[in-house]
Amino acid sequence: MDGYGGFLASKLPGYSGVYGRGWLSRRNAAGRRGIHVIANIRGGGEYGPDWHRAALQENRHRAYEDFAAVARDLIRRGVTDRPHLAATGRSNGGLLMGNMATTYPELFGALSCGVPLLDMRRYTVLSAGHSWIAEYGDPEDPEQWEYIRTFSPYHLLLEQPVPGAEAGRDTEGPGTGYPDLLVWTATSDDRVGPVQARKMAARMMRLGVPNVWFHEDLEGGHAGASDNRQAAALHARSLEFLWRSVADDSL
Repeated sequence: MDGYGGFLASKLPGYSGVYGRGWLSRRNAAGRRGIHVIANIRGGGEYGPDWHRAALQENRHRAYEDFAAVARDLIRRGVTDRPHLAATGRSNGGLLMGNMATTYPELFGALSCGVPLLDMRRYTVLSAGHSWIAEYGDPEDPEQWEYIRTFSPYHLLLEQPVPGAEAGRDTEGPGTGYPDLLVWTATSDDRVGPVQARKMAARMMRLGVPNVWFHEDLEGGHAGASDNRQAAALHARSLEFLWRSVADDSL
């Protein structure tokens, strides 16, 4: 699954050599191909300005509910199941992945969270964050922080190890374990900044969450890559992590 859900940006079907070669053309040992799902969720621009406004500020949770609803439908219809379902997102989509990991962990086997926004308490004082108040709200306003904190992945992490985390992936229900997680960023990212990804990965590791990986490139800025060579390495790293996490032979 791939999603964004913010800033009136649309994710539409189209040709992708990256997903074609890195996911769709691959088969596991049982002969099953990868499937790529683009989730059109509120907050984006796929259905016009009202679709975007429906998930602003205090209604931000609707974007995450929509993405989770698509995941549940894929599982309900037998397209996949939780251990074989992966998702990826970057920037605002990285915030989406952070919320999937902390609020809907029972739905995913693995997540790739790129150049992410994750600490919503301090986002307005980090890099370009102050310019996004119209999208997310102002955490310096106590009333607005009350709803912002409900979609701040860094604050949603439990202060104690997740029950069952020491045993690895758990499929019994929400709050009983986290998906495999790759958090990646770039030192030169001047839009979100690498500190958010660093803090999130460090806190998860400190809490004993299993199979959390962190990667930071020096170059690339918010794109995560500054040339085709770096871009190829970035996409290969993300998709290979997800494939190894979910593409076993049982499905």
